[in-house]
Amino acid sequence: MFPRPIEKSTPAARAMYQIALPIALFIWLFPLIGVAVTSVRPSSDLASGNYFGMPSYFAWENYVSIFTDSPIGRYIFNSFKVTIPTVIGTLALSCLTGFALGIYKFKGNLLIFFMFVAGNFVPFQILMVPVRDLTYNLGMYNTTMGLAMFHIALQTGFCTLFMRNFISALPKELIEAARVEGVKEWQIFWYIVLPLMRPAIAALAVLIFTFIWNDFFWATVLTTSASTQPVTAGLSSLNGQWVAAWHLVSAGSIIAALPPVLMFFMMQKHFIAGLTLGAVK
Repeated sequence: MFPRPIEKSTPAARAMYQIALPIALFIWLFPLIGVAVTSVRPSSDLASGNYFGMPSYFAWENYVSIFTDSPIGRYIFNSFKVTIPTVIGTLALSCLTGFALGIYKFKGNLLIFFMFVAGNFVPFQILMVPVRDLTYNLGMYNTTMGLAMFHIALQTGFCTLFMRNFISALPKELIEAARVEGVKEWQIFWYIVLPLMRPAIAALAVLIFTFIWNDFFWATVLTTSASTQPVTAGLSSLNGQWVAAWHLVSAGSIIAALPPVLMFFMMQKHFIAGLTLGAVK
């Protein structure tokens, strides 16, 4: 049923694994390597058609030009203005909804839970026009607040699914013992359940931060100006009407990828703990 550990495989299988792993790793990293090399390639190389060869020299000034010749600093700031409120709002709502759906067994519990889950299966393309019209009618179109509010609504369904399943697996004896002692429900949530949810909260924080930071579809649908566009949508504006500044776009892409990577490494221990909880007894 489960894959056999590579240490217990035959010598031929181990040899094939040792050969295939570096090849798969190279194929996986090849686009990133190409972007990294292009980010330090001078514009003259691109103009002469040197797209895949070694740069004539390493133009580290591209990383300076991306800040001096473009509003990428503003784009990154907009991404933080959208991502941080979304992470906080989504986690706050999903902890409450997960607690209510995971602890209390009332009539309609599964129906409400399925409604949260069903929202995750609606294609984005179907939601594009209604969401755009709704934000426009509410006066929130082309604002970072409107984009953040939409992401909170969209991501709460997935986070509720995650939190509800996590809380349902907690020992029921803890909740029952607290109720016997006369502890109020909000105190049970705040002092008992919430501390136990820290690994799950950390795992979700990393996932949601990465999802929202890297979002391109809704960033282009709900924002249009440089004063509100996140970095994913703003990078496309670095290309001029007649000249494609791919060296600057590549440098901007590397810079834009740093915040989620840094957050993952800072939260790596908690992230892995949150994903593996319940895997073993």
